[in-house]
Amino acid sequence: MSARGAKRPMFGEQQRFMLFLVAPAALLLLLFQVMPIAIGANASFRDWALYNPKKIWVGLDHYRAVLSDPAFLEVVLPNTFLFMLVSVTGALILGLAMALLLNRPFPGQKVVQTVLLVPLMVAPVIAAIMLRWMFNDQFGIVNAVLEGVGLEGQPWLVQRWSAFGVILLTDIWLWTPWYTLLLLAGLQSLPREPFEAAEIDGTSTWRVFTHLTVPMLRPVIVVCVVIRAIDAFRTFDIVWTLTGGGPGRSTELFSLYAYVLAFLSLDFGRGSAAAIIGGIIILVVGAVLYRLVDRLARA
Repeated sequence: MSARGAKRPMFGEQQRFMLFLVAPAALLLLLFQVMPIAIGANASFRDWALYNPKKIWVGLDHYRAVLSDPAFLEVVLPNTFLFMLVSVTGALILGLAMALLLNRPFPGQKVVQTVLLVPLMVAPVIAAIMLRWMFNDQFGIVNAVLEGVGLEGQPWLVQRWSAFGVILLTDIWLWTPWYTLLLLAGLQSLPREPFEAAEIDGTSTWRVFTHLTVPMLRPVIVVCVVIRAIDAFRTFDIVWTLTGGGPGRSTELFSLYAYVLAFLSLDFGRGSAAAIIGGIIILVVGAVLYRLVDRLARA
C-alpha cells in the first residue's frame, strides 16, 4: 500500500500523551464522583433501606416526602440559607478588611500574615471542638470571663440562637483567612496608575474604595462568594461536632438532614432523594448568586 493510501492514526503522539495524562484523573472522577451520584439517583427512586432489601421502585415518593416534610421546610432550609447568608457575608467583609490592611506596609506585617494562616491549618472538626469547650456552660472559658467581670454565664449550646451564633462564629473564623488571601492577591495584582491618579486628584479614601477597588476586584469577589456559598450549603462537620443539630433540630442544616435520613434512620432512598434535591438547589443558588454578585459589583 502506498504512503498516500495509508490511514493516519486517530490520535497523534501529542494527543495520546495528553490522554495518558488525563486518563487517571478521569478514572478517579468516574469512580468517586459519577458512579456514587448514579447509585444515589437510582436509590432515590427505590425503597432502599436495610429493613427492606428488595429495593422496590417507588418513583417520586421519596421526593414528595422530603418536600412535604415540615422539618425540612420550616427548619432545615431556613437554617441553611440563613447560615449561607451570614457566614458568606461576614467572612467576606472581614476578609476584605484584612486584605486592605495587609495591602499597606506596616511594622509587624509578616507576623500578622503568618498568624492569619493559623485557621487554615486547623481542621474544622478540631476548631469546632475548641469552640465547644470554650462555650461550655459549666467550665468554658467564655463563661469564666463573664463571671469574672460580674456577668452571668450563659448556656450557649443549649439555646437555639446562641448555639447557631457559635456555629457561625466558628465558620467565619475558619474562612476569613481564605477570603483574605484571595482578595489580597487580587489587590496586589491591580494596576497602580488609577490609584495614583485618584491620589493626585485628592479623591477620598471611601470613593477610591467604592469606585476603584471594588469594581476592579469584582471578578475575584464573584468567584469567592459563589465558591464559598456552595461550600456553606453543604457544611456538616462543624455543626455535627458543636451541636449535632440540636437543641432538638433547631440548628440542623441540609447536609445533617440528609445524613440523618440515610445513615441514622437507615433510609437510603429518602436520604438519596434529599441529596439530589440539595444538588439541584446548589446549582440554582450558584447561578443566581453569580448573577446577583456580578450585578451588585457592576453597580
